Parts: sequence; C-alpha cells; structure tokens
Amino acid sequence: MIEDIINKKFSDLINGGKPELNEYFRIYNNFFEDMGYDAIPFECIISDVLPGNKALYGHEPGSVHTMEDFNKYPWEKVPELFKEKYYPLFQAFSNNLPAGMKGVGGPGNGVFECIQDIVGYEKLCIMKYEDEELFPLLFQKMGDVIEQIWKDFIQTFSNAYCIMRFGDDLGYKTSTLLSPDDIREHILPAYKRVINVVHGNQHPFVLHCCGKIFPVMDDLIGIGINAKHSNEDQIAPFPYWVDTYGDRIALFGGIDMDHLVREDEKQIAELVKETCAYASKRCGFALGSGNSIAPYVPAANYLAMNRAAREFRGEKFRT
Repeated sequence: MIEDIINKKFSDLINGGKPELNEYFRIYNNFFEDMGYDAIPFECIISDVLPGNKALYGHEPGSVHTMEDFNKYPWEKVPELFKEKYYPLFQAFSNNLPAGMKGVGGPGNGVFECIQDIVGYEKLCIMKYEDEELFPLLFQKMGDVIEQIWKDFIQTFSNAYCIMRFGDDLGYKTSTLLSPDDIREHILPAYKRVINVVHGNQHPFVLHCCGKIFPVMDDLIGIGINAKHSNEDQIAPFPYWVDTYGDRIALFGGIDMDHLVREDEKQIAELVKETCAYASKRCGFALGSGNSIAPYVPAANYLAMNRAAREFRGEKFRT
C-alpha cells in the first residue's frame, strides 16, 4: 500500500543490513508523518520466533501437545530469539523517527495467539478437557515468556514509543473463542502482567482484539487497558462501542474494512466525518480502519479515509 502511494519500491530493504534498515525506516516513518499521523505503528510479533510454531499462522501441526513436549520446549530461549531477530528493526525504527513523533506498538501477540501457534486452536480446546494439568501450565509459562520480552523491550526502546500495544484476537463474529471463564482465569492474568509493566513505565496500553468479546470487556477494562482497537459492523456498529465503553476507555478504529473495500471515495469520506463527529465528542478516540489495512483495499479508498480525517480536524495537507 505504501509503495503504491509513494510510487517507490522499498520493502525489500527490511531484509538488508544496517544501512538498508535505516533507509527502510526513513521511508516508512516519513510516510506516516506525511500522511498526517500523530504516531507511527510498528510492532514485531512474538509468535514468529517461537520454535515449532505456525499452527496458527501456517496451519502446521504445532509442537506442544503433551506434558513431555511442554517440558522439552526451549521456553527460556524465546526472549533472546526475539532480541536477535527484531531488535535491529526496532533500533532502526527508533533511529529514524521524525522530529516530534513516536511509535505505537511493541512486541506483538498476546498469550492466546502465541499458544495457538505452537499448539493449534482445535488441539488447545481438546486439551482443556483431556489434559487439565497441561492446559493452565501453557498459559502460565507463555505469560512468563511474554512478560520477560516486554520488560526487556521497555528497558531498551520505551523512549521511541508513546503508546504500547499488542494484538490478541479472543473472539469471532458470534462469540469468544474460549469460554469467558477460561479467558478470565488463564488469559487475563497474563495480560495484566504486561499492562503492569507498561503502566510502570508511564505508558498507556492499547489492546487490539477482534471478535464478539462483550462478555469479557468489563474484565479487560478492569485489568487496566486504556484503549481498545478493532471493530466489525457485523458484531456491533462503532457507536455501540463508544456509547457502552467510551466513559472508561478510548476507542480506536471506527471504519469497518468492508466500507474501505466496497464503497466509493465519497461514501467513505462521509462515513469518516460522521464517525469523527460522533466519537470525538464522547470518548478518547483515534480514527483508523476497524482492522489492519489489507492488500486488497484500494489505495484510493485508504487515501479517502485519510483525507477526510485530516479535513475534519482542519489540517493543511503536506501531500
């Protein structure tokens, strides 16, 4: 998307050495400055460095299905693997921030997605009933790993970020993916540990979470999230999130991906201005797409969303 808009190929630079990484992030970061963003999104996902992964993202079998697998798994190596793979990227990102701008992000993935990527969703659900000892141990141990990754990350890169976040999709369009009680007992304590680390460094925390998670929203707010991102109109229109939770947390997003894919630029601009007018008067609010911008979103529609938002706040365009 960025390459299409700026008419410049640069994505392969991220696979190069230090000079190439710096050039990549110079272009990447400047794009968000030129597009009128207040902060720059950048995160690297933990699941990608988990040995024996891809049960979630690659539809492979996974590697932890028994207590023996759990005991042999190299849990203690994961934080170092994360550093080895991603710290050069975070450093280049930090080195090339435009004046007055910082990042939104950090180590991506929460405990649920990480476990799914080494176990598999279906096998995890079966494990809940067939191995009642292993099921909770997985969440406790993965929580340990993720907490350590976040502690190391914040110690090194906190000055480059104004907001910390991770994404962990707990639901689908009809329900949560585990029972609300399981989420409360096994997942939210791991979230709380990360949130405490983030808040201890005087940063707000944003949770990206897809799905119909209303049964656990009050619990999520209770453990300290400062904002929630992700909305799909088929679950609830964005004003519902604003009206229901906007007195306690900020709401990020607002423009369902379906609009960005199927509607024309005029319709998108009207929706953006309506959403901004409604949400900005009722809660902390940051406009964006309801989910990540997908490759099939027309660049013109993304630009229509961006321009309408900037017009709403009276910005003069630099691009």
